[in-house]
Amino acid sequence: MASIGFVGLGNMGAPMVRNLLKAGHAVAAFDIVPGALDLVPGARHAVSAADAASGADVVITMLPAGQHVRDAWLGAGGMAAAARADALLIDCSTIDVATAREVAGAVPQAFLDAPVSGGVMGAEAGTLTFMVGGTAEGFARAEPVLQGMGKRIVHCGDAGAGQGVKLCNNMMLAATMTVTCEAFVLAEKLGLSHQALFDVCSTATSSSWALNSYCPVPGPVPGSPANRDYAPGFAAALMLKDLGLAQQAAQQVGAATPIGAHALDLYRRFVEGGGAAKDFSGIIAMIREGNA
Repeated sequence: MASIGFVGLGNMGAPMVRNLLKAGHAVAAFDIVPGALDLVPGARHAVSAADAASGADVVITMLPAGQHVRDAWLGAGGMAAAARADALLIDCSTIDVATAREVAGAVPQAFLDAPVSGGVMGAEAGTLTFMVGGTAEGFARAEPVLQGMGKRIVHCGDAGAGQGVKLCNNMMLAATMTVTCEAFVLAEKLGLSHQALFDVCSTATSSSWALNSYCPVPGPVPGSPANRDYAPGFAAALMLKDLGLAQQAAQQVGAATPIGAHALDLYRRFVEGGGAAKDFSGIIAMIREGNA
């Protein structure tokens, strides 16, 4: 079992730490919100990010944005300086590819970008998918630790590759969810039942994760956020962030992504209209109102 430093105990980070503890790892945890430490009983409560990193075999961050990741590792957080020379550093945040590559190139230790897919439910169940960028040697060291938090661990390539795959994934997910919502609204206007549409489409050519796991209407999938008044799940504000990062990456490399750009516009309007804290499947309300 490994000694692990973990920084960032938000909706995703806290259950990830709890699963690491269940797997038998020793975890030193830190968050700038003091009360967050109460969410990880059994972890050592570090007094700073550098304290969490100090002495650990593996150090993990799960933070909101690239600037936070850069500051944690290279700036005032002092995590790279505090970590052992032979420590493995892993960032599970979803950030821009350029920052992931910058940090990987600046720290003296082995560094992996390993964003996740699966949302809060996946973090709680320990079934996340990890998309990992970095060296093969670093991936081999990380895999046993990541398996304590996830079901599928994929080495995507060199530094930044994990972030690149994550942004492509979420762009596809957002576009799929919006058209799934449109189909349910169309079905409603045609007088069709939600259950009938789901029963056919969930096993037909239109089947998708957005439909089968996060069905945007209550009933057909009991575990979907639609049954909890669209409590996330994966918040629309986070989807908007990821879509923005995907468009930034597309512009940098000259890729044409018109559907992704339209999804970004839809989620921007949903968030600005008050949907930021709702699950991203809650965009069906805006589509139903004819505001899309």
